[in-house]
Amino acid sequence: MGADRHFAYGAAAGLLGDHLFGDPRRGHPVAVFGRAAGAVERMLWRDHRGWGALHTALCVGGAVSLAALAAAAVRRSAAASVALTAATTWTVVGGTSLAREARAVGRALEAGDVEAARARLPRLCGRDPQALDADGIARAVVESVAENTSDAVVGALVWGAVGNVPGLVGFRAVNTLDAMVGHRSPRHLRYGWASARLDDLAGWPGARLTAALAAVSGPDPRGAVRAWRADATRHPSPNAGPVEASFAGALGVRLGGTLSYGGRVEHRPVLNGAGRQVRTDDVERAVRLSRRVSVLALGVTVAGRVLGRRLLAKGRTS
Repeated sequence: MGADRHFAYGAAAGLLGDHLFGDPRRGHPVAVFGRAAGAVERMLWRDHRGWGALHTALCVGGAVSLAALAAAAVRRSAAASVALTAATTWTVVGGTSLAREARAVGRALEAGDVEAARARLPRLCGRDPQALDADGIARAVVESVAENTSDAVVGALVWGAVGNVPGLVGFRAVNTLDAMVGHRSPRHLRYGWASARLDDLAGWPGARLTAALAAVSGPDPRGAVRAWRADATRHPSPNAGPVEASFAGALGVRLGGTLSYGGRVEHRPVLNGAGRQVRTDDVERAVRLSRRVSVLALGVTVAGRVLGRRLLAKGRTS
């Protein structure tokens, strides 16, 4: 049970650190990883899936190996193990930065300053802001808050519960690589294939947990479940679909529709078509729902880890 307590205390402290301080201001480990992954790409890039798979294996494997060495070095000290878990959790989750950026766009919209909202939006998502009016910007923010609640918080906690510090680091490495090379640009269509598929696999459990917790803690649980069941599979992303649909149903709004990314227009299915159009005040509602989901995810992952270990121990003795 010692390792379970170390994870529980460390993850709680790390999540609290993120809530109080946000991301580290300088020398962020995720940024360091991104620079290293970029250097590896410059050396390895070929328009080929195999070379992209090698890039993914080297970057993710290297990050996980370093995390495992660090965890092994502090294993004999309870205080050091908790501190390492806390520091790692703080650096890999991004709930506060997500909320801060979403609220900054929301404040600009509330003030009627659409140009300021457009200027701020790229910090939150990859949409073309010039193609969006105020309601479109608000919808983009709500969708980004929903998806990134899973990517930036819940998914990391799930893999931390499974694999401790290496699990936390591995999930963030996979997610970061997907953001770097997993999109469908001409350069990365083949090279980024392995990173994109691995991100889909790693994000699967966190996305479903996020959707379930949004349904449990949102204003309209039945609406969330209904939208999740009806619309999640219509989304092009296997993980963003359940999360965005559940958030849409929970908040009673419509998400999806026509989107523009880097000059490329996508016509996505509408999620929760019975809902109303997103308004500016829905940005704050989405942020608050994201916060509730994040706190609940900590409790669920800690409880799941304890229960899982007990079941494994019972299975060995039976």
